[in-house]
Amino acid sequence: MSHLTSPSEWVAPIVSLLSLAILPLGPILFPRAYLILLFTYFFVFLYSQVNHLCKFYLTARRMRRTINKWNARLAAMGPKFPNSNNNTSTTTTPTNIDLMDDSIASSSSRIESPNFTRGRIVDIEEKLQYYEDPRFIHAFIIPNYCEPEALLRDTISRLASHRNAQTHYIIILAMEQSEAGYEEKGKRIQEAFTGQFLQFIITGHPSNIPGESRGKGSNVAYAARYGCTELSERIDRRRVILTVTDSDSAIPELYVREMEDTLNKSDDPYHLLLAPPIFFSRNCFEVPAAVRVTDITWSAMVMANLGNSRGIAFPCSTYSLSMVLAERVCYWDTGADAVGEDMHMFLKCFFKTDGQARTVAIHVPINLTNVQTNGYLSNINARYIQAKRHYNGVADVAYTLRNAMKQRNNRWYDTMLVCLKVLEAHMIPVTSGWLMFAAVPLMQLILFPPYPLFAIITPMENPILTSEFYANLWNIVRLVTVFLPFPLFGTLAVYEHMHRSVDRELLHKVESRRWTNLFDYVTLPIAAWLFMTLPSTLACVKRLRRTEEQYIVSEKFFKDDDSVPTTKMEALIV
Repeated sequence: MSHLTSPSEWVAPIVSLLSLAILPLGPILFPRAYLILLFTYFFVFLYSQVNHLCKFYLTARRMRRTINKWNARLAAMGPKFPNSNNNTSTTTTPTNIDLMDDSIASSSSRIESPNFTRGRIVDIEEKLQYYEDPRFIHAFIIPNYCEPEALLRDTISRLASHRNAQTHYIIILAMEQSEAGYEEKGKRIQEAFTGQFLQFIITGHPSNIPGESRGKGSNVAYAARYGCTELSERIDRRRVILTVTDSDSAIPELYVREMEDTLNKSDDPYHLLLAPPIFFSRNCFEVPAAVRVTDITWSAMVMANLGNSRGIAFPCSTYSLSMVLAERVCYWDTGADAVGEDMHMFLKCFFKTDGQARTVAIHVPINLTNVQTNGYLSNINARYIQAKRHYNGVADVAYTLRNAMKQRNNRWYDTMLVCLKVLEAHMIPVTSGWLMFAAVPLMQLILFPPYPLFAIITPMENPILTSEFYANLWNIVRLVTVFLPFPLFGTLAVYEHMHRSVDRELLHKVESRRWTNLFDYVTLPIAAWLFMTLPSTLACVKRLRRTEEQYIVSEKFFKDDDSVPTTKMEALIV
C-alpha cells in the first residue's frame, strides 16, 4: 500500500466508502447536518445536469449542422463525388483532376451566363478549397488484441475509401505479441490493402516490459513511439497527426475533413487534442435494452463534456493530436494509473504543457459497436465487465490532484476547472446512485417510520420535526428529488432526435430508432445502478490496494461481407 502515501490517493476510496456509510449513519448521528448535505448535493447535482443538458443540445445541433453542410457540399459537387458515409467498405473516388475539370467546366458555363455574379465565384472557390488535398499526414493508430480479422479489415477499409487515403493516410496496426499468430495476421491484413495507403506499419507490443500495465494505453504508446520514429525519418513531424481509434470505430471522411479545417484555422495546432462524439448505431438493435440505454447515456455524457467553451474536455475512444505534442509530453503513459488512456492523455498534455493544451470538439460522430454476446445474461455480464474497465480510470483523480498541486503558473482557474471536471466524472457516478435512490427513502424510514413499533426516537425528540426550518428543508429535499431525473429526460429527448438525424443524414441507414424504442428506458434505473454505480464504487474501493492488471476479454459480434458473424474480443482490464 505504498502508493497510498500520497493524500490524493485517498480521495476516491474515502468518497465511495463515505457515500455508503452516511446513508444509515447520517439520519441517526447528525440528521440536521446530513439534511443540509443532501440539500446542497441535490441542488448542485440538478444544476450540473441542467448545464450538461444545454451543452449536449448545443453539441447535437452543431453535429447536425456539420453533417448538413457536408451533404450540401457533396450535392453541389455533383454525382461524380462520392457520398463518404462509410457504410460501404469500398468507394470509387474521383481524382483531383476530375474534380478540377468538373468545377472548371461548371464555372465556365456560369461565367458565360448573364446571371453570373462574383458571389458565385466565391461559392465555387469555397467548394474547391474544401475538397483540396489535406495539409497534414494522418497516422491512424489501431490498437487491437485478439480481434477478428474481418473486423479489422472492415475498419481499415472504411479509411481506405477516403479520397486522400493513398497519399495522406498511414495505418499503424498496433498488435500484441501475446496474441498467437499476430505476425501472420498482420501481414495478411497489410497485403489486403497494398497500395491503398501511403504506408502501412505493423507493431507488436511486448508483454514483458517492466513497469507497464497491459492494455490499450501501453499498446498505443509502443506503436506511437515506433511509428513516429519511422515516420520522422522522411516526413516533417509538424505535418503528422496521430489519430488513436478503437478496432471497431467507423471513421467517416467528414471527421478528417473537419479536423483538417480546425487545424488550419488554429493559431496553435500543436497544443490541440481533437475529439469527436461517440455514437452507437452499428449493432444497437441486437443487444439487450439495458446495454443499449447504457451506451446511449454514455454517448450523451461524452457529447455534453465536449461542449466546454474553454476547451477543458476529455476525449473518448477516438481522438487526434499532433506528433509534435505527443513527443513533447513523451507519448502515452503506460503504468497502472493510465488505464483510462484517452482522458489520461488529455490530462498529461494539459499538465506537461503548463495548461496550454486544449480539446477541440470535431462535431462528427464516430460509430461504434455495443458489447454483444450470445445470450441475454451473458451480454449483460459482458457490458458490466466493460463498465469496470471504464471506471478503473478513477486513477486519474489522484493523478490530477497530485499534478495540480505542482502547477506553478498563472492558469489557476483552468487547473481548478480540470480538477472539478475530473472529480465530477468519477465522483458523481459513485455518489449519485446511492444518494439519489436511497438517501431520502432511508431517512424517511429511520426518522419517520410507518409504524411506531419501528421508531428509533419519539416525534417529540425528532430533530427534524422540532424545528420549523429543518421541517421545511426536509420537505424541499423530498420535492427536489422528484425533479432530479428531469434533465436526464430532456437529454434523452434530444438524443432521440439526434440519433435519427445521424442515421438518416450521415450513415444513410434505413432502420433507425422508432417510438417503440422509448420503452428501452424502462431499464434505465437498473442499468444506471449495474453499469455505473456498482462498478464505479468497486473501482474506487479497489484503489486501496494495487494488484497486477491482466487481460479479460468480452465478446462483440461482427458480420463480415458474407453475413457470417464473427467474434470481436475487446481487451478489458479489471
